[in-house]
Amino acid sequence: MNTSQKKILKIILPLILGGFLVWYSLSGMDKDKMIGYVKSANYGWIILGLFFGVLSHLSRAYRWKFLLQPMGYKPDFGNSTMAVIIAYLVNLAVPRAGEVSRALVMTNYEDIPFEKGFGTIVAERMADLLMMLIVIAITLFVQFDFIYNLLTKNFNPVKIIILLAGLIVGFLIFTRYVKKANSGIGLKIKNFVNGLIEGATSIFKMENKWAFIFHTVFIWVMYVAMFWVTIPSIEGLKVPFGAVLIGFIAGGFSIAATNGGIGLYPIAVAGAFMLFGVEKDPSEAFGWIMWTAQTLMIVVFGGLAFLLLPIYNKAK
Repeated sequence: MNTSQKKILKIILPLILGGFLVWYSLSGMDKDKMIGYVKSANYGWIILGLFFGVLSHLSRAYRWKFLLQPMGYKPDFGNSTMAVIIAYLVNLAVPRAGEVSRALVMTNYEDIPFEKGFGTIVAERMADLLMMLIVIAITLFVQFDFIYNLLTKNFNPVKIIILLAGLIVGFLIFTRYVKKANSGIGLKIKNFVNGLIEGATSIFKMENKWAFIFHTVFIWVMYVAMFWVTIPSIEGLKVPFGAVLIGFIAGGFSIAATNGGIGLYPIAVAGAFMLFGVEKDPSEAFGWIMWTAQTLMIVVFGGLAFLLLPIYNKAK
């Protein structure tokens, strides 16, 4: 299989998987109930959630300048914003291609060399990965009793202890192997981890580190807020805070797994809610409404950004 065929498969397979998951999710739903939830939804909460989503995108575009300024670049905020929105739109079609398109936009309209722009985007992703890990850690702390009871209820405690011990021993052996690796996949993993650490620690060395950290935290607070405030849009849907956090994490992983979470997002979120005893139908309805609202926002604003970008820069 040549390189072009591999690239085509990387595009087609996630779309096929997403299509199957959409069919799987909808086939197990009561269509009449789903339509009823959509018609009776309180769209005021949905719009408020989308407003928080827009704020997160604007903050991300503004945060970008703190990484570009030390290299002598002062990008126009309008171009940065449209580049960010276009990146989200491209990611819906081709996973992880949005970062490339984002860097290309700044190369074309701000004369920022591609490799430098792309490097700052990688540093951003490292900061976002760190924030996701923090959200997971907070969730584990807040919901420790629930997660512990869930595991012990469904699995033998002795087996859990053995599994954890095995994972720890395996991790230590793997870490030792990676540290000594001079070639192959071990070296790639070591370089990735070293880059992750270097990227994370470089944040604390930049001139505007506190502004960068503030916007990073703000972006993720807006992500959680967007998810949380949309829940009341479904009549009768009562979700405890722990379920909100676990549902948010599940939704985040689903977006990384398929194109924008197509098909998988509603399944993942509903599954997380149902662990807390929340009813299936309103949970699935929320998952679909949440995913549809986010996707429409990206498609509409991303499409407008594609159209307005050349006009905006010509006017400048």
